[in-house]
Amino acid sequence: MAKTSSIEKNNRRRKMALAQAPKRKRLKDLAKDKTKTPEERFAARLKLAEMPRNGSKVRVRNRCEITGRPRGNYRKLKMCRNQLRELASQGRIPGMVKSSW
Repeated sequence: MAKTSSIEKNNRRRKMALAQAPKRKRLKDLAKDKTKTPEERFAARLKLAEMPRNGSKVRVRNRCEITGRPRGNYRKLKMCRNQLRELASQGRIPGMVKSSW
């Protein structure tokens, strides 16, 4: 089980990234636009740099929804390999059976 503070910090980052995504996208598009003047593009880069770092999507860590484990996660299922195996063994995941050959 991960530390509660780490899980909460990651949840705050997730919320902040979601809230600031439109503004960040607009500023990035403006900074990459070759039709704008260099001054406008540079001003957009400065505004982007002034925004909080935790508002960036790349700062969000994929964690297990059950335990908060940061490694060995399946994105589609949002859980770590350990919990996936445990729940599959208990028969709680529909359609998943233990393989044997």
